[in-house]
Amino acid sequence: MPLKVLILGANGFIGSSLTRAILERKDWEVYGMDIGSHKLEDSLGHPRFRFVEGDITINREWIEYHVKKCDAVIPLVAIANPVQYVKDPLRVFELDFEANLAVVRQCVKYRRRIIFPSTSEVYGMSPDRELDESSSPLVYGPIERQRWIYACSKQLLDRVIYAYGVRDGVDYTLFRPFNWIGPKLDDVLEPKEGSSRLFTQFISNVLFGKPLQLVDGGRQTRSFTYIDDGVDALLRIIENRGGKASRRIFNLGNPRNEVSVARLARLIIAACREYPAIRERAEAARTVVVRSKDYFGPYYQDIQKRVPAITAARRALGWNPRVDLPTAIRRTLDYHLAHQDYRLE
Repeated sequence: MPLKVLILGANGFIGSSLTRAILERKDWEVYGMDIGSHKLEDSLGHPRFRFVEGDITINREWIEYHVKKCDAVIPLVAIANPVQYVKDPLRVFELDFEANLAVVRQCVKYRRRIIFPSTSEVYGMSPDRELDESSSPLVYGPIERQRWIYACSKQLLDRVIYAYGVRDGVDYTLFRPFNWIGPKLDDVLEPKEGSSRLFTQFISNVLFGKPLQLVDGGRQTRSFTYIDDGVDALLRIIENRGGKASRRIFNLGNPRNEVSVARLARLIIAACREYPAIRERAEAARTVVVRSKDYFGPYYQDIQKRVPAITAARRALGWNPRVDLPTAIRRTLDYHLAHQDYRLE
């Protein structure tokens, strides 16, 4: 029998890409829910995809029914934008922790496999050169640095799910994305600063002729991972050959793509110069240095280095990220230039 997979947050960046990949590459059935469907245009109407518009905080009966009938549950609904962590921390907690905890408990009740999106942010300001799932400390700042509420919410759910695995034998996989990027991450045509995550924000700044803002000089490094590599890992986790993904935690990132934020800005500007439609804007693009307290506000604290150890995923899943950063940038620009009108004012 084909697997039945429930994806909550199916219209999000990861959810829409995962849904499309399942329908194209597997014979599984997908049940999806989200508050919108604009990123699912390639999947809506597919005979193995059943989608409903809904809110996980409201449509609890629908969710419980589908948790009960599906083999694997992937709750992807979350606020994952640092600006929101400091501006609306209680909303982050209510959605990212409380709403998802209800889904986790239903998976426990019906003994369904849960594949839960943790985050690279759970490591916080860990001093380790490479962040390891089983040995790296999780280090956060003081309570008044409200940006850590996202990481704390995710970490606590990691611990809750792990505890259910120990006590009740719940089958789970926790995966930690390291700065996944690509088409549909955020809306590049949203000009408001801070409305998108870093990668999309820089592209949007080029398109709108706004300076690319380097918070505290952009010395922080991240390991950017192309969405197709991440989705490939998720397919392997869902399939779970030999049970090798069961009760495991996996970093899913590309350590070869570690660059500073300042370097990322330069790479994006250089890539945009290769496209005639936006070359003039790219030629005029510039970077400026801003202070974190001016950009994010007083409740922010940054992570200076974020590089994953991925030995666990390589060994258990046979997975290896393949897309380098310049290719990831080019593929993202190819998508947006093909799908948007760039005659901006």
